[in-house]
Amino acid sequence: MNSKFKIGKTEMYLNKTLSERGFLHLLLVDPEKPGELSAVARAAEEAGTSAFMVGGSTAVMTEDYFEVISELKRSSRLPVIIFPSGPSSVARGADAMWFMSLLNSEDPYYIIGAQALGILAIKRLGMETIPMAYLIVGDGCTAGYIGRARSIPYDRPEIAGAFAMAAEALGMRFVYLEAGSGAKNPVPADFIAYVRKCISVPLIVGGGISSGKVSEDLIAGGADAIVTGTLFEQSKAAKEKMHEIIEGCKRGVNLRLNKVQSTIQDPAENRC
Repeated sequence: MNSKFKIGKTEMYLNKTLSERGFLHLLLVDPEKPGELSAVARAAEEAGTSAFMVGGSTAVMTEDYFEVISELKRSSRLPVIIFPSGPSSVARGADAMWFMSLLNSEDPYYIIGAQALGILAIKRLGMETIPMAYLIVGDGCTAGYIGRARSIPYDRPEIAGAFAMAAEALGMRFVYLEAGSGAKNPVPADFIAYVRKCISVPLIVGGGISSGKVSEDLIAGGADAIVTGTLFEQSKAAKEKMHEIIEGCKRGVNLRLNKVQSTIQDPAENRC
């Protein structure tokens, strides 16, 4: 069996979009709570969402993933990336899967066990895999509880920085800081800024992103991508809220560029 894993079409698209726009907005759809999926998918594409993620913290059937993936593909031209909770998340039709490891879990199953159980099915489907380090921070919410994570406190960014550097050294091409779906407090901008200085791979941040001001602060702090989901499950004005979040990302990019220009004279400021 050929075991080579190369950078695929979806990852190339993400990198190209990040290079051109300065940020990624990823919309997370929970297979258990898909809502008005067709309308939300069209609204997301019109608002400027970069890609869809399909997944949740609790286990759902492969058929649920397949139905949601199929509806997203019918309703939008954007890539669909599986955000797995376990081997049952492997489903046909997606463009790629985050091949992720919950590095600060106390349970080996979430670090490498689930990945070993699912890889043969992924290979048989010929699905693109994108290696990603997953870190639970702050309260962690359901994701932290299910994944048995030792959540990293917001006042200890150096711990997250060390995990992120180790992940990059292991070959992971994305790092995801997860505060948890519906988190009351998003990852602080200074926490993000610290981790950003430690790595050269794209940094994804999710959890508690409820407004354009929050998305602006996170992107300005150094996040390359943000993930939103619960907000749109609850909102009747999904299109307007997505516009607000994405416009905040754009402002954050401008603020970050201005910050880079102001610190470029002091290289020490850009080191972990």
